[in-house]
Amino acid sequence: MCGRFLLDPTDTKEIEEIIRKIEAKNLEIKTGEIFPTNTVPLLVGTSDQDIGVEAMAWGFHGFKKSQSIINARSETVTEKKMFAKAFSSTRCVFPTSGFYEWDQEKRKFLFRKKDSELLYIAGFYKKFEDGNRSIILTTAANKSIAEIHNRMPVILEKDTIDRWLFDDKFAESYLKEPMPMLINTPA
Repeated sequence: MCGRFLLDPTDTKEIEEIIRKIEAKNLEIKTGEIFPTNTVPLLVGTSDQDIGVEAMAWGFHGFKKSQSIINARSETVTEKKMFAKAFSSTRCVFPTSGFYEWDQEKRKFLFRKKDSELLYIAGFYKKFEDGNRSIILTTAANKSIAEIHNRMPVILEKDTIDRWLFDDKFAESYLKEPMPMLINTPA
């Protein structure tokens, strides 16, 4: 599961640029520690096969009025009626500074890539009556996370973003790829 993540505008020039593009569209987003239902910047595919930036709420509306579904299991995303069509047609990327998980003792850890201040998380979005809403894909945790939590987000390498957004076969096969090792620090 991925229940919170970090978007620190001071971490990288790339995050700064993404936020500038959102602000140029007069859209408001949350930065810092991101909670479910916050509006966040996302990388999305455009109709001319380019990468654009949009702001969307994180979390699909659930079956109950106050419920928000923030994660989808990569192992079953293509089979679930609620997710399959959106996964196949409107994939997105969450640019983040890292994500948080908690251990059994409720201690909070921030997970990041060892060699980068930027962590790209795979997701997809769907149109609802109140606008587009996004969701994060998760997978079984690798060794770098398993002691803290049994799930982790699907992590994209920067050079796979184009293919994730535009290549359906690549996206489906990527869900089965091993995730990169991450480092954690108490948060």
